[in-house]
Amino acid sequence: MNKKLARLRRARQTRIKIGKLNVHRLSVHRTNKHIYAQIFSICGTKVLASASTVELEVRQALNADADKKAPGGTKVAAAFVGKRIAERGLSVGVKRVGYDRSGNRYHGRIAELGQAAREAGLEF
Repeated sequence: MNKKLARLRRARQTRIKIGKLNVHRLSVHRTNKHIYAQIFSICGTKVLASASTVELEVRQALNADADKKAPGGTKVAAAFVGKRIAERGLSVGVKRVGYDRSGNRYHGRIAELGQAAREAGLEF
């Protein structure tokens, strides 16, 4: 089994457990340059809120205090997106979520996003 298949297996198991909890799902997708977060409805068919480092306002805020070419691939950017997704989730009435890391470890940018979302008011 290679790394990708192992990650996908872990992701599938996480989604099954979140489905049994019957809560909204905060899903995170990570690439080398960007990080994306979405809050899905309980049934999983509708996106209630989203945030990412691709958004113009986020890029402008990150470029103001970044020296790198890809400021979206940093822990600071992940924390910014975590705070933003929590604010948007709370504005649509979502307080409690299950954290879907897409099979990634709770480490680095994934952990920063989760901690920032918790501090901004989401409950995992």
